[in-house]
Amino acid sequence: MVIIYRIVRRRVNNIMSKKKELKPKKHCTYIGGQAVMEGVMMRGKRSMVMAVRDPDGKIQIESERITPLEEQKKFKRLPFVRGVVSFVNSLIVGNKVIMRSADVALPEEEQTTKAEKWLAEKHKIDLNAMLDVIATTLGILLALIIFIWLPQFITGALGIEKSAKGWEGFWFNLAEGGVRMAIFVLYVVLIGIIPSMQRVYMCHGAEHKTITCYEKGKELTVENVRSCARVHDRCGTTFLFLTMLVSILVFSLANVVAVKWIYTDVAWVNSLIRMAFKLLLLPVVAGVSYELLRALAKTDSKLLWIFKAPGLLLQKLTTREPDDEMIECAIAAFDLVMKMDADPTIPERTFATPGKMSDLLENSKKRFKNHGIDEDEAEWIFSITLSIPKSAVATEERILKLAQVKQIIDIVDERLTGRPLWYIIGDTSFCGYTIKVDERVLIPRPETEELAMLVVNAAEAGNKILDLCTGSGALAIAIFKELEKDGRKADVTAADISPDALELARTNAAINGADIHFIESDMFTKIRERYNIIVCNPPYIPTKTIETLQTEVKDFEPRIALDGGEDGLDFYRIIAEKVNKNLARGGMLIMEVGEGEAEEVAQMFKYCDYAMIIKDQYDKDRFVKIII
Repeated sequence: MVIIYRIVRRRVNNIMSKKKELKPKKHCTYIGGQAVMEGVMMRGKRSMVMAVRDPDGKIQIESERITPLEEQKKFKRLPFVRGVVSFVNSLIVGNKVIMRSADVALPEEEQTTKAEKWLAEKHKIDLNAMLDVIATTLGILLALIIFIWLPQFITGALGIEKSAKGWEGFWFNLAEGGVRMAIFVLYVVLIGIIPSMQRVYMCHGAEHKTITCYEKGKELTVENVRSCARVHDRCGTTFLFLTMLVSILVFSLANVVAVKWIYTDVAWVNSLIRMAFKLLLLPVVAGVSYELLRALAKTDSKLLWIFKAPGLLLQKLTTREPDDEMIECAIAAFDLVMKMDADPTIPERTFATPGKMSDLLENSKKRFKNHGIDEDEAEWIFSITLSIPKSAVATEERILKLAQVKQIIDIVDERLTGRPLWYIIGDTSFCGYTIKVDERVLIPRPETEELAMLVVNAAEAGNKILDLCTGSGALAIAIFKELEKDGRKADVTAADISPDALELARTNAAINGADIHFIESDMFTKIRERYNIIVCNPPYIPTKTIETLQTEVKDFEPRIALDGGEDGLDFYRIIAEKVNKNLARGGMLIMEVGEGEAEEVAQMFKYCDYAMIIKDQYDKDRFVKIII
């Protein structure tokens, strides 16, 4: 016994000496974590992040926002009650993240079988979800058998109850607790033999090392993390030990009281009563254990080493030295939790795993809704990437392959940064023609399609048409192609001040087979000819209004194509002053205007023969038509 004591004492001293490295803690953190398959989950006050390495060797991230404890109902924040809430939440979340990590860590062929695809597509049955429920249920039953029934059975078989006389409830539960601890340690050792669990234990070590590294005030690098201890005061393993210790005391003392009025003379009935009694007392055990763990985590006093040491020793069984890739996952999860807790605008992310299209669509719409983005854009993403009609997206049922899911999620994630969808896709449709778009040009709006058709309806064969402020060239291309299709081919010129925009406009013209002349010109400065029709959609947003626009407009679309000056009318004044020299007699000028600007723009052309305000499809004054 003396030898055993010295060995244990030496081992504990080694652990405690490593814990001294944490003194003083420069960056105490509230962040905790959990090992998952091929990765780590980190949980902060306002966010939870999982980083898992997929079979291709890439780190995939899934994050979600959570309600912090201080913002939950006051009842849930009460001492002891919060322990029960935390215990239940840990069970639910723990099972969820393990299942989700398996979706990423396993090869695609192991995740979705042909049978699952067939059941999902033909009978709308999610076999994977059914198996998750079955596995969870069996897991709970197995836990009850191993950690409640089996210790009770073994203790009874040893005859301890019969020799305990009047205090049989106390001594029986005391002995049973010791058996339960022995079974737990044996369980931890045995599952640690399984190769996949060995890797989970390694990820557990990466989680602890990363948190410890941060608390020591070191930069989170693989080298720094690797040098830190793999045990930690707030580990779930320590919590489990404390829970078993508290359960021994609670069950034993409770039985001293209960034995006189609950138990019967029938042994098997007493066995069932004891099991039920333990289940009823679990909330009490969880609440007391949680408060004890919180208290112990706040101190490094050697006087309390006897309470910490067993948990720290157990962590030597539930953790292994991680490899660099696991440490990288832990750092990635920790970093993102820190950022998300500090910045509520950072969007959530989701794993790319094979699965039902409807589930991914629902998730994408939810993410868009949470960030003020039109949910309709999610359907456009699915329609474009999967080449199916947008009208069929909501009702389509199919199992998506990993490559398809990754493509969709990448687009959704980028859209959540604020970048416009059509910049991400790379092109958009304008009057049925494919127009490439990026940050060099504005994305053509639906109302501008109406402007194009006004020109097409007014043009005659052989007309010379000028598209001023052409941008992507969408207007000029649509006008040219529609007139050509109708046998009224016209001579179309497009002008813009931006050489970058003109470069893209030329590309669009080539793609669509439109024979258009391009001129780099600041409004009319380099325009030498006269035209039968001049069409223009100039910048018309007042300067001070731009900062109030949606993120995708003010932060991504070119400011030069938006800013219309102090009142938004600068370019219309230039047109009113200069257009005469470039518009043939009897020619026509058609312009798109901003909301509330039509009357004032029309007034600038009092000298003309004819000025008309035209409404768009939404009954708004959108266009001004001038005839000279």
